[in-house]
Amino acid sequence: MKTTAYRAWLEARGLAQRSLGTRISDAKRVENHYGDLDELYAENRLANVLQELQYSKSDQRRNAPNPSKIPINGNLYDCLSSYRVAVNKYREYLESDDDGSSPEPIEQSDDDGWERLFGLERDLQATLRDQIGQLEPGLEIIDGGGEHSVASGFIDITAKAPDDTVVVIELKAGTARRDAIAQILSYMGDIATEYPHEVRGILVAGDFDDKARAAARVVPSLLLRRYSIEFQFHALGDADSDLTVRR
Repeated sequence: MKTTAYRAWLEARGLAQRSLGTRISDAKRVENHYGDLDELYAENRLANVLQELQYSKSDQRRNAPNPSKIPINGNLYDCLSSYRVAVNKYREYLESDDDGSSPEPIEQSDDDGWERLFGLERDLQATLRDQIGQLEPGLEIIDGGGEHSVASGFIDITAKAPDDTVVVIELKAGTARRDAIAQILSYMGDIATEYPHEVRGILVAGDFDDKARAAARVVPSLLLRRYSIEFQFHALGDADSDLTVRR
């Protein structure tokens, strides 16, 4: 496992140190019981490992045994979900053609305000959950307020459109690259096995590189949406001020 490079890759995406440490320690625990993750990726993109880490809500309800090689004393569903996310995240790193650079920097606007990209995806997710209608009118969040676990990882937001189409929403801080397209498509494929309705996706990011745009161009069921937030502050007097937030 390329721990140092992987840590830098996670840091460049604004992951909090606590979450970063959890991703790395979980991946190392999987590695301790399955072998070198880089070698396993070379074999079949970690597919066998991910398959053994599968444990559904149905498995939990029928008290199915631990399918993995990892000893677990706590909640099987939660622990295996966490390990699965860690492996998927490491696979995302291995498949990334990113140069490891940091997310887009703060950009100055041409007026009196500032336009800033959120540094953390969790901040964007919280904001979007509160105002999902601004992404697309009529969307209804159906994941109970938390990320939905599927075989490929955790979906940031799962929603339903008025026509009953299930909408998978993936959020990226800064510029989304080609690997983000593969990620959301795998989520859409997983969701298609759970719901009897049509499935489409929305990838939300500060911007998209040329490879991401090209990949999405041939997927009619996937939309790319850019986000930006602008804050304007206007003083009204010594004791008063006015704040306007435009999205």
